[in-house]
Amino acid sequence: MAAPLSDGERRKQISVRGIAGLGDVAEVRKSFNRHLHFTLVKDRNVATPRDYYFALAHTVRDHLVGRWIRTQQHYYEKDPKRIYYLSLEFYMGRTLQNTMVNLGLQNACDEAIYQLGLDLEELEEIEEDAGLGNGGLGRLAACFLDSMATLGLAAYGYGIRYEFGIFNQKIVDGWQVEEADDWLRYGNPWEKARPEYMLPVHFYGRVDHTPEGVKWIDTQVVLAMPYDTPVPGYKNNTVNTMRLWSAKAPNDFNLQEFNVGDYIEAVLDRNLAENISRVLYPNDNFFEGKELRLKQEYFVVAATLQDIIRRFKSSKFGCRDPVRTCFETFPDKVAIQLNDTHPALSIPELMRILVDVEKVDWDKAWEITKQTCAYTNHTVLPEALERWPVSMFEKLLPRHLEIIYALNQMHLDRVAALYPGDIDRLRRMSVIEEGDCKRINMAHLCVIGSHAVNGVARIHSDIVKNSVFKDFYELEPEKFQNKTNGITPRRWLLLCNPGLADVIAEKIGEGFITDLSQLKKLLDFINNETFIRDVAKVKQENKLKFAAYLEEQYKVKINPSSMFDVQVKRIHEYKRQLLNCLHAITLYNRIRRDPSKSFVPRTIMIGGKAAPGYHMAKMIIKLITSIGEVINNDPYVGDRLKVIFLENYRVSLAEKVIPAADLSQQISTAGTEASGTGNMKFMVNGALTIGTMDGANVEMAEEAGEENLFIFGMRVEDVEALDRQGYNAREYYERLPDLRQAVDQISSGFFSPRDPGCFRDVVNMLMHHDRFKVFADYEAYIKCQGQVDQLFMDPREWTKKVIRNIACSGKFSSDRTITEYAREIWGVEPSATKIPPPNLPRD
Repeated sequence: MAAPLSDGERRKQISVRGIAGLGDVAEVRKSFNRHLHFTLVKDRNVATPRDYYFALAHTVRDHLVGRWIRTQQHYYEKDPKRIYYLSLEFYMGRTLQNTMVNLGLQNACDEAIYQLGLDLEELEEIEEDAGLGNGGLGRLAACFLDSMATLGLAAYGYGIRYEFGIFNQKIVDGWQVEEADDWLRYGNPWEKARPEYMLPVHFYGRVDHTPEGVKWIDTQVVLAMPYDTPVPGYKNNTVNTMRLWSAKAPNDFNLQEFNVGDYIEAVLDRNLAENISRVLYPNDNFFEGKELRLKQEYFVVAATLQDIIRRFKSSKFGCRDPVRTCFETFPDKVAIQLNDTHPALSIPELMRILVDVEKVDWDKAWEITKQTCAYTNHTVLPEALERWPVSMFEKLLPRHLEIIYALNQMHLDRVAALYPGDIDRLRRMSVIEEGDCKRINMAHLCVIGSHAVNGVARIHSDIVKNSVFKDFYELEPEKFQNKTNGITPRRWLLLCNPGLADVIAEKIGEGFITDLSQLKKLLDFINNETFIRDVAKVKQENKLKFAAYLEEQYKVKINPSSMFDVQVKRIHEYKRQLLNCLHAITLYNRIRRDPSKSFVPRTIMIGGKAAPGYHMAKMIIKLITSIGEVINNDPYVGDRLKVIFLENYRVSLAEKVIPAADLSQQISTAGTEASGTGNMKFMVNGALTIGTMDGANVEMAEEAGEENLFIFGMRVEDVEALDRQGYNAREYYERLPDLRQAVDQISSGFFSPRDPGCFRDVVNMLMHHDRFKVFADYEAYIKCQGQVDQLFMDPREWTKKVIRNIACSGKFSSDRTITEYAREIWGVEPSATKIPPPNLPRD
């Protein structure tokens, strides 16, 4: 096959990256050389690739700054309602290319860098991912920031500037090994420290009830230092702000009067305060009740709320009275969105500020708090729900505990009045869970303290209403909404798949970039031979490019004409990577049984990180790598089947693998995956989906037609029925010979000859306590995979289905999601107006 075009050559043919005007190119070159000169004058006289990357990053950043300042000035003058998206995770990935795309600078930079004898793609590869998130929840926050800026909303992302993000994953002897992610080692050209906005955050201490009001005293103080990162909208000159807080010890830390002599010890102890922003907790969908994590949650909330209130008071049309105690208009000017329960302390903290500091009447403060806050639920798994021990709260946040008790009492009084004598309902609905260890149920706190509660896909929002928060839904049905997740088409189509974006733009223009529903226009071209050929050609180029990348990075050779069958996501039992493993083994056994038969060649790629403390997830990785070891070295198999574990899956790797995928695996047990967003990325990039009726898969099937996805397995009702009946794994094991053979091979050591008992925990789980019922869907899954093979043998029909899927993926843009949040939760209207660029006078 012909070698893939380099991106440099390909970009010459591409329209959607903007025309490179001669003036732009000259300006970029000049700016680049200036930045490079100053880098080298300071340091050395030989430039490294990293020097070139920083020079380019600073060149591109220069184009942001004027727009950034002007946007913030515009907000100050117009005083719109501001949206505050609070999240403990922002999984941003790389910034350089995204900024060039959104500023329409990509072609100018490409040409300028080419003229200087450099390769833009090589420079892009030098940038570290900002891995300040675990998976879906953190990446959703990043997509939302992009959409809020593109829709012209006055929005701010608030979170923590972790010194170490999600760990780097190394595979050693088939096992996951974690390595610290020192992403700031070489500095971060995209952030600006704002020491002038540093704020104090209080911990511990005690509460004093005085005639003048309540005082929280004798606290320990940690300073929150803000770092601002610009968030550009797509070609609208809007640049919003993501503000991340870093913990700093005050200068008198541990040097107070009681600490007599040990100056050195006291200075060393500054680390204890600064540990708050040291590292991201690497758990996805799992609650670990550590004090440091609770400190992180309060740290981001306390700093952010002070900032919000400062901005509210100083805004042009803020309160008129001299002492600024009028908070009546607060909910008209401020919306706070809680990304899961992690920032739930916003609710008691806002109450504390209003009541104790600003002296607002309690009931009034409660109304203001509820009208300001809204809560997004991200999971129904019980082990993921945050339930903090009261004893920990009492020590760390004594005033907040008092406030939570008072709010809970008010809430229970209301429930008791409506349902007299229903003691069990009071127990179920309380924010405080009684028991051996009294705990605070943060989800219940969020529901009572918010005016809107939403799930993230229709099926998930229904489960939230009918099961997780059933009692609360009966009390206040009007609170509960659905907001189906989406992804930004800028990063997940334009940036990562320029070839496809261009083929689309040729047919329907560029409007789809900011209005993804326009992809519907592609339905007119489903039988257009040229278009079918072009779409297939782009996919083949992406596959060749990814195959070359795998060979270069990991020294693995794959067959680029095989089906690229991809499952990339966090490793978790509910996501059922084990079901994928059983299919791989089954395919292998069928090839071994009849090597002369013709098989559809497949490359099965599985990637994702396991939480370091999650034993079963780590065993699953070891199983995948062990299966690969056997299959990939079996001469009978040849290149008909390969199993590859994609090491260190992260945003920048997703941008490479997703455009190359033929088949997307979304195979969680029905009722467990709240939404999924990877599913949407694969759909818009021309992969077909094999999946269960779970999360957003349901709506994808509804948009494209169920016959255009490979849907299999139990529905939520079937899972519930099986639960009532009792799931018995052995029954499937006895009845299905292919399944039995695969399980026996795992358990006998066929895949781990040097350690035959290696996988006994996995087999024991599957046979005796599998909450996610892998065997119950095995038969339907294998059969469905047979249908995938059938269609793949007819490339034209396959590509027509691909086109239909792309054409029907428009609903899954985060622009649509954010427009719904804006209108139905925040009470603001997206704006299409462009702010004038910095080189033009304002209005």
